[in-house]
Amino acid sequence: MTDRATAQTPPYSTLTAALLAVRDQRDRAAFGLLFDHFAPRLKAMLLRGGLRDGSADDVVQDVMLNVWHKAAQFDPARAEASAWIYRIARNRQIDLSRRKPLPLPELLVVTETRTDDATFALSLREEAALLHDALAQLPPEQQGAIRQAYVDDLPHSQISAISGLPLGTIKSRIRLALERLRHELRDLKP
Repeated sequence: MTDRATAQTPPYSTLTAALLAVRDQRDRAAFGLLFDHFAPRLKAMLLRGGLRDGSADDVVQDVMLNVWHKAAQFDPARAEASAWIYRIARNRQIDLSRRKPLPLPELLVVTETRTDDATFALSLREEAALLHDALAQLPPEQQGAIRQAYVDDLPHSQISAISGLPLGTIKSRIRLALERLRHELRDLKP
């Protein structure tokens, strides 16, 4: 009978077995094994994802605390321990990035100049060409989002409804496009 019971239990990796021990017996030694294995890897992943200023350490602590508290939700039939833990970390990273305020477009300073001034017209034409080139370098989905938001003056929710994409995706595309345009046009003088 023990052979039959063991034949029905699939072999688990060491990390999955440790997470099951945390889930079923609240095993602190198993949690220590998980923490020692995943903490440096999670921190590296978060740093590659752009978290800085010590927030990666905070997120790692938060993720591992969630692993301890939510271990009862772990199902080895659905995922390995590593996939489950990395998903928690990725979701936490996404939550943090969504909390950051979107960059606001910089205010344009309008100076009193004569529109018939040849220098002004030439300067304006050059700036328009630079903007056109910078827009052309954006991926097509970011170009479309920028044009709809700033040329067609559509609200983000309407762009989302027209494209059928989630609102968060539209906002991300606009944010990324604005950051890239700001970088490309950094040499323009106000």
